[in-house]
Amino acid sequence: MATKAQSRATQADNQPRDSKGRFKEEGGWGGSFGKIAGATAAGAALGVLAMLGRKAAVQSPTVLAGDWMDGLIAEHQATLKLLDTIQATDDSATARRKMLLMQLKHALAKHAIEEENVIYPALREAGKVEAADELNKEHGYVKQHLYELENMPAASPQFLATIAKLRAELEEHMADEEERLFPQLRASLSDEKNATLTKAMNKEGFKVA
Repeated sequence: MATKAQSRATQADNQPRDSKGRFKEEGGWGGSFGKIAGATAAGAALGVLAMLGRKAAVQSPTVLAGDWMDGLIAEHQATLKLLDTIQATDDSATARRKMLLMQLKHALAKHAIEEENVIYPALREAGKVEAADELNKEHGYVKQHLYELENMPAASPQFLATIAKLRAELEEHMADEEERLFPQLRASLSDEKNATLTKAMNKEGFKVA
């Protein structure tokens, strides 16, 4: 009995202690929990970095295009190219149509937020209240077409017809912005104000990218 007690005492004496004489924890639940917590934190950090990287990749074409107007025109062109791809599909390509429609919805949603939260308010401040309201109303029609497409079988004969209708309305909307309203707005603002608008627009786009 004494031998066992002496053995335990010897083991205790040999256990590592910190600078204050307290036993150091080696392994066990505390050590395992620390490792798990560390791994979880590292995984979460990597997830956040991956998300930020994806957002940056989505928004970068807009940023690299130039100022706010150049960025929005670049997004218009990307949308029309995506519509080209959709219109090139046939009724058998249902999975591809669904995937492309999802991409289109995301691109248009991001674009709408940039315009509705930043550019259209700037148009109103510049005295073009009716024009801004009309553009905003046209966004509602676009969303309605997207809703119809989302709830329509991808193989439906009406799918491409609805896409064509959506495209026609988008092209008219884009032309009004690119050829008239946006150039007028940019010309009415100082370089500093245009730069502020560009920064604010890209910030909104990054949030939902």
